Amino acid sequence: MTDVNVFKSALARKELQIGLWLAMASPYTAEMCAGAGFDWLLLDGEHSPLDLRTTLAQMQAIAPYPSHAIIRPPVGDTVLIKQVLDIGAQTLLIPMIDTAEQARQMVEATRYPPAGIRGVGAGIARASRWGSIPDYVEKANQQVCLLLQVETSKGLENLDAIAHQPGVDGVFLGAADLSASMGYLGQPNHPAVMSAMTDAVKRILSAGKAPGVLCTDESQARYFIDQGCLFVAVGVDTLLLSNATRNLAQTFKGNGAVMNSPQY
Repeated sequence: MTDVNVFKSALARKELQIGLWLAMASPYTAEMCAGAGFDWLLLDGEHSPLDLRTTLAQMQAIAPYPSHAIIRPPVGDTVLIKQVLDIGAQTLLIPMIDTAEQARQMVEATRYPPAGIRGVGAGIARASRWGSIPDYVEKANQQVCLLLQVETSKGLENLDAIAHQPGVDGVFLGAADLSASMGYLGQPNHPAVMSAMTDAVKRILSAGKAPGVLCTDESQARYFIDQGCLFVAVGVDTLLLSNATRNLAQTFKGNGAVMNSPQY
């Protein structure tokens, strides 16, 4: 849509944006979460059973609410990015970015020519309200918010070049894959990983871009907020439901509850 991208504008003003991760692939639960008061909701197409139609259904469910929908496709594919933009997405989080060249390709994939290579078919797409927004193609590039996910040792090595890429609005640090890449599989809270992420936040900020993380532990989330992260997810819908139902069952059945934590 050519409405002002409120999330992008907030990041430009360096205003903290608190979000929730959605992995249930359900428009019903997405609408429930949209009314909770989060600034943004991440629709996870990488590690949940989302496809293009279920992504659209969730976006439609969220649309009447103030929460901003961010879409994470399973891969930074030019054709898939075009489709997600055409169904009305304004903000994308692209996983597994390791190089400045990949960053440049993602910028091009999200922009119409001559700034990029996005295919021009807005007249038949939801993004332009099926042609009822006559200046959509002229204004769309300005409202795209591109977030890139750096989550490997190679990505950290190239972080400065990735973050300085024109057209990139923010960089999200993926602790789970990063910890695995660093040799600490299943230990996203390892001191070496935390140290690397803390340093990465400073480098992203120095490039003038917004750093982002997902932390379901409150103290860790507040730590990264204090470090300067500007978009922070503080929970995951699947974990909220699974932990709450497990705890409820164990309240009446005994043996205590087992809390799960995500590894992103």
